[in-house]
Amino acid sequence: MPTSFNWLRRRIFGISLEEATFARRGFRGGSIGARQQLERSGRTFLVGYNAALEVADPLALARRLSAAEPELRGFAFEGAAMSLALRDLLTPWKRSRWRSFAEGPGASHAYMIHVGVGWALARLRRRVEPALARLDPLLGWLALDGYGFHQGYFHWPRYVEKQELPTELTGYSRRAFDQGLGRSLWFVDGADVSRIPTTIGSFAPSRQADLWSGIGLASAYAGGSDCGALDALRQAAGPFRAHLAQGAAFAAKTRQRADNPARHTDQACEVLCRMPAEAAAAITDTALEKLPFDGPQPAYEVWRERIRVGCSPAEAGV
Repeated sequence: MPTSFNWLRRRIFGISLEEATFARRGFRGGSIGARQQLERSGRTFLVGYNAALEVADPLALARRLSAAEPELRGFAFEGAAMSLALRDLLTPWKRSRWRSFAEGPGASHAYMIHVGVGWALARLRRRVEPALARLDPLLGWLALDGYGFHQGYFHWPRYVEKQELPTELTGYSRRAFDQGLGRSLWFVDGADVSRIPTTIGSFAPSRQADLWSGIGLASAYAGGSDCGALDALRQAAGPFRAHLAQGAAFAAKTRQRADNPARHTDQACEVLCRMPAEAAAAITDTALEKLPFDGPQPAYEVWRERIRVGCSPAEAGV
């Protein structure tokens, strides 16, 4: 593909790294260190997104993304997945870019790559639920998670302050959306554990469990807080501690599968799950055994419930 065409595509669809700064987003709270950590995550995401606009070959793209620091590499793959999915949606005569990458060199980052689909759908204001039929029956729900994160990250006054829900979402899709929205709160509130419980507490009680799950995942995967702050977060979660732990376990498994461990993920699992990240990841694997795909609840939710029991047996039923 001509270099000039790559430049034009980057010019039209590229996103400036400035979009990942707290100043640009208007996020509130958080220490300087936490802000810098979260901005690094956002910038790496956008580096991956922009790279996928320029590099057509999946293997070459994966090599370029793998140049990112190990603890940030997942964000690069997530951003690239958004870019590939966006291009597929805009060119219905060629919809193989995302799948070729997901089933090929990006397979070890499967969780992040499914989240990236939701970013693309949100960016183009496309309906999310029809896309689920074309995705993995279990991990496809992560696209709704990505959709929720995008809306919270880029439009937080509307979805966090005003607490809106997309009118086109129904049933369990709304819960998966809130899991992603919860992840975005970790960024919107700058990993400030004194602010986050108040933000979540302002939402309807029916939404709070899934928001806490998202917080658990973001705090463990993206980092930005120390053991003392994480313990304060766990205490503040109260009856939702099991949901917080489940999110952290998801983060541990995501990193284990991609072979990009991070000290802050192990630290978060020790505090939130009361076990090392490796043990928390193992619980997510055990929870997959004989998972029912024809029951009254999505298999994804049954999976989450089992992880909650495994990580916090005394609190999972609360």
